[in-house]
Amino acid sequence: MITLHSARLPLVAAFAALALPAVAAPTPLSALRDALTFHASFDTDADADFARGDRRIYTAPDRNKRDQASPGLPAPDLVRLAPGEGRFGTALEFRKKMTPLVLFRGPENLGYKPTGWDGAVSFWMRLDPDKDLPPGYCDPFQIYAQSWTEGNLFVEFSKDHSPRHFRFGIMAITKLWNPLNRKYEEMPEAERPIVPIHRPSFSRERWSHVLVTFANINSCSPDGRGTLYLDGAKIGAFTGWNNLFNWEPAKSVLTLGLNYVGFLDDFAIFDRELSDADARTIFSLPRGIADLGAPKN
Repeated sequence: MITLHSARLPLVAAFAALALPAVAAPTPLSALRDALTFHASFDTDADADFARGDRRIYTAPDRNKRDQASPGLPAPDLVRLAPGEGRFGTALEFRKKMTPLVLFRGPENLGYKPTGWDGAVSFWMRLDPDKDLPPGYCDPFQIYAQSWTEGNLFVEFSKDHSPRHFRFGIMAITKLWNPLNRKYEEMPEAERPIVPIHRPSFSRERWSHVLVTFANINSCSPDGRGTLYLDGAKIGAFTGWNNLFNWEPAKSVLTLGLNYVGFLDDFAIFDRELSDADARTIFSLPRGIADLGAPKN
């Protein structure tokens, strides 16, 4: 059974702000720098500034033809670098729903481990979900390998709610977490391995910081957990599900902007679960992940 802890954003943010004076001291930047596996600022070009693996960004003809991916972005009417429009400098703008798939390759960039995989994903986002997004699921990022049914991580906007829900999810091998193969949206929300925000406060005029963390993937025990933070405040967590991934690691990818229309900036991945203090530290960095300094390859 999945244990879900969540709340609507305004209350969570308010209580988190009131609690700040009593929480732990800020995380040393060196500790975050040492955990960094991937960082794409998008300031100079679309490739990653730092990566433990392949730094290049790729575009595949569609999500079923990732083996045909070539370096670079799609046509600029689909995706472009937007100078001066980022949270820090230049941003990556997804301009319309499209067939091509934008991706970075794993597994080194993901910090993947075949047992006891922990990590975190951090990025900034700017859009109005209810005005900018097309119908259907829209995922700012996905992480998976040879098949979606063999284990995945993602953040998504729901397909048919008004306002659109925003969710962070981790799904193990489908036959383990959903053995009856029930339809996703028809399952009770508490039985899905997600943290939802039913009324998110994203805006075209304001950048929002998203941080998701995960722990104990591939532990072969029902002790996995995931946590969602928004603008440095903890929104919720889920625990207690069978968390095994059946990956071919060489086929793992980080995809960006699936059916998404809006801006992304300062995308980073870490190789450990981050704490509440880590989340506040990253949210408060004046120049973003660049303030951590240059990691060692």
